[in-house]
Amino acid sequence: MVLEFTKMNGAGNDFVLIDNREQKIGLTRDQIVRVCDRHRGVGADGVILLVPCLSRKADWAWQFFNSDGSTGEMCGNGARCFAHFVRKLTGLDRNFTFETEAGIISASFQGERVTVTLTQPSNLRLNERVQLSIGAQIIHSLNTGVPHAVLFVPDADKAMVQQLGPEIRRHSYFGPKGTNVNFVQILGPGEVRVRTFERGVEGETLACGTGVTASALVASRVHKFSSPVKVHVQGGDQLEVRFQENGAGFLDVRLTGPAEFVFEGRIDV
Repeated sequence: MVLEFTKMNGAGNDFVLIDNREQKIGLTRDQIVRVCDRHRGVGADGVILLVPCLSRKADWAWQFFNSDGSTGEMCGNGARCFAHFVRKLTGLDRNFTFETEAGIISASFQGERVTVTLTQPSNLRLNERVQLSIGAQIIHSLNTGVPHAVLFVPDADKAMVQQLGPEIRRHSYFGPKGTNVNFVQILGPGEVRVRTFERGVEGETLACGTGVTASALVASRVHKFSSPVKVHVQGGDQLEVRFQENGAGFLDVRLTGPAEFVFEGRIDV
């Protein structure tokens, strides 16, 4: 089977996007892994398929797969890329919505920057002591479509991402499905730097949209940040998270950042 695809990236978080509106494409786990392989395939952190919204709750729907072939409920950077892909493919000149496993996402556009309004975050837990190999650490957690752990560190460059990332990702405290892990440095009022170890990719990515969002929202509670929060990611880009406080939770959470086309091509899977 030969696939036509578009390669995109959102702040360095890269994806292969495929038009499957006719629903003739069915990819196996091994095929997804091959497409994402950076030596034998296209190379990507995930694969996203555009499909019709069968529930009719939104304009479109997606199927999202991590680079290990597992299904992903939500991806903030992927959502921005998907929105830009749909806009180019369909010629839509308006805001629109699409359905994910995490819920309905809305998209709007400001030039080359894309804003996605995310589903309402849940399961906020602050200041919990988790026993790690280096001793007990204070970890915060929040689900922004997918689960995220947040650790504040003095210097993101020196954060033990490769050592602690896998340990926390699979820690029994975050079982049974595990969690993404964000190492967050405070740069100043309303501004942070984030490095993320992503579940499903099983390594550090240049950016993670839902991780950026979780980090900003947790910082709003722990460090009293107000909206908007500027977030610098490992790829060098800056994203912005806007939100409204809602008692113990958050409303109207919006993530803004770049979504860039890289190239188009065909691959035999």
